[in-house]
Amino acid sequence: MKKRFYFAFAILLCIAGQSFAQTSQEVKGYLPQVEAWTIDSEIGTFNRDNLYERINGAAPLFLENNFQEMTSMVYNRGEGEYITIQAYRHATPEDAFGMYASERSTDMEYLAIGGEAQGHESGLYFFAGCFYVQMSSSGKGEAFTSAMQSIGKGLAEKLDPASSYPAIFAKFPKDNEIPYSKAYITQNYIGHEFLKPAYTADYEIKGRKFQVFLIDGKTEKGTKKILGDYFAFTKQSGAVSEGKLLIKDKYNGNIPVILKGQYIIGAFDSNGKDFESSIYDFLGSF
Repeated sequence: MKKRFYFAFAILLCIAGQSFAQTSQEVKGYLPQVEAWTIDSEIGTFNRDNLYERINGAAPLFLENNFQEMTSMVYNRGEGEYITIQAYRHATPEDAFGMYASERSTDMEYLAIGGEAQGHESGLYFFAGCFYVQMSSSGKGEAFTSAMQSIGKGLAEKLDPASSYPAIFAKFPKDNEIPYSKAYITQNYIGHEFLKPAYTADYEIKGRKFQVFLIDGKTEKGTKKILGDYFAFTKQSGAVSEGKLLIKDKYNGNIPVILKGQYIIGAFDSNGKDFESSIYDFLGSF
């Protein structure tokens, strides 16, 4: 009961935050003043119906992550120099985090902006509250980098000063976790429509890398329904019961899972390699 209350409270906070930034003009009002840069008076607004006009092929992934509206804004400086901000509002903080996590890159530096940020010489990306924000500049160098970080910090503070990873990740073991690997998959986890949504993180133990996932069925009945669908797909017999289970998935290899109340906790190896029985001890630490 307490867990459900905190989840609902987080969603209400997000909705309350949106009440102060419900329109593109209100989002623009959150932009900080930055020395030598001027905020353009014109803004662009895109919704679920026309987002493809701005980002074309990337639109489906945003829609999958429950995108609601995008506000495009620009800072200008002399001689045609500019910084573009695209603030994507999603339905929940989890969706905004999920979109950010799906676009992480090992080529960029991590920064303490919003819930987490990545940046390079001409770009900055972060999530805060229900927003995933992309920034890009017309040039490179300290002047652009410094301005983007100032804008990002100021905007993130207004969107959600306490933004962080979804609280459910506190359940994940810290030992052996691969840094910056947490993600949130809204649907079709490992190709199955019934496995959703999934919180994931990658681990490495004794040289072996694998992914751990957690699916919150909201209730014990809901969780058993998800696993029942999985059993039906794999044509496995037997009852879905609390404790250790093994899903014999011909497309993804054997998937060890533990059913624990409203949660499904499992491990997935993208190479299809079977796990040793000790994996259940690791999954049981959740």
